[in-house]
Amino acid sequence: MLKYVVFAVTEKGRQALDRNRAELESVFAGEETGFLIITTAQTEENLSGIRQEESLILTDDPAYLKALQAAGFYTAGFHHEENQGTFFEGAAYVIEEIGEITFSVYDEIYRRLAGLPLMITRTKRLLIRESTVGDVPEFYRIYRDPSITRYMEDLFEDPEEEIAYMKEYIRQIYGFYGYGMWTVQLHSGEVIGRAGLSVREGYELPELGFVIGREYQGQGYAEEACRAVLSYGKSELCFAQVQALVEEENLPSRNLLAKLGFRFCEKVNEKGTEYLLMID
Repeated sequence: MLKYVVFAVTEKGRQALDRNRAELESVFAGEETGFLIITTAQTEENLSGIRQEESLILTDDPAYLKALQAAGFYTAGFHHEENQGTFFEGAAYVIEEIGEITFSVYDEIYRRLAGLPLMITRTKRLLIRESTVGDVPEFYRIYRDPSITRYMEDLFEDPEEEIAYMKEYIRQIYGFYGYGMWTVQLHSGEVIGRAGLSVREGYELPELGFVIGREYQGQGYAEEACRAVLSYGKSELCFAQVQALVEEENLPSRNLLAKLGFRFCEKVNEKGTEYLLMID
C-alpha cells in the first residue's frame, strides 16, 4: 500500500511545490497516503524511516533519480517551471503540471512500478481488476475445459510462456493503454474468468471480450461483468461505442451481446474465421 509520496527536490523544485501547496494538500486530504517535501540535501536523513515498498519518490534532479532507483525506491521524474525539457533517464513516468494531478495518478504510478494490479470496478457480486502473474494458474484451470476454447484462442501450452506474456501485457498494454483484458473474481477472491476491452489491429473501436469458467456459467456473471466493463469504458475511458466479434454459431455469446444492446453491423474475416461484427 502507498503510504507516502515524497518530493525530493532541488531548491527551485521546492519553490514550485510551495506555489502549489494548497492544491497538494487538497489532493491528499482524506487519503491514507501522506506527502512530504524535502530537498535533495535532506533526502537521506528524511527517508530513513520510510519503507521503500510503501513509498513513491518524485524528484526534479535526474542524477538523484538514478541514485534513488539504484537504492530500490519507486521513483518518477518531476517537471516544473524551471526544469522543463529535463530528461530523466530510466524514468518510466514523469509528472507534469503538479497543480492538476489527482491522487489516483500517484497511486497508479506507484502500483505500476510496484507490480500491483489496479482495481477497475466492482458489482454486487464481482470484482474486476487488472490481471497479475499470480492469476495465470487460475486461467489454466478455467481454460482446461474444452468448451472455453471452442470460440477463442487458448493459452500457451507452456505456462512459462504464458507468464512471460502476462508480464509483457501488464507492462505494455495496461501501462500504455490503461485498459485491456481484466480478471473477474467473486468478492470472496475466487477467480471465475476474464472480461475487458482491447484493441484489435485494423479496427477503430475498442473491443469487448469475456470468458467465464464453465462451472460459473448460467448464473448471470457474464452479463454482470460485461455491463460493468461497458459502463467503465463509457464513464472512465470516454468510449462512445464498443465493438464485439462473435462467431455466428456461438449462440450464448450472441444472445448476451444482443441483451447488452449490441447490434449486427457486418460480417468480417479474421485469420480465416468469419465473425459477426456487432457494435454497442
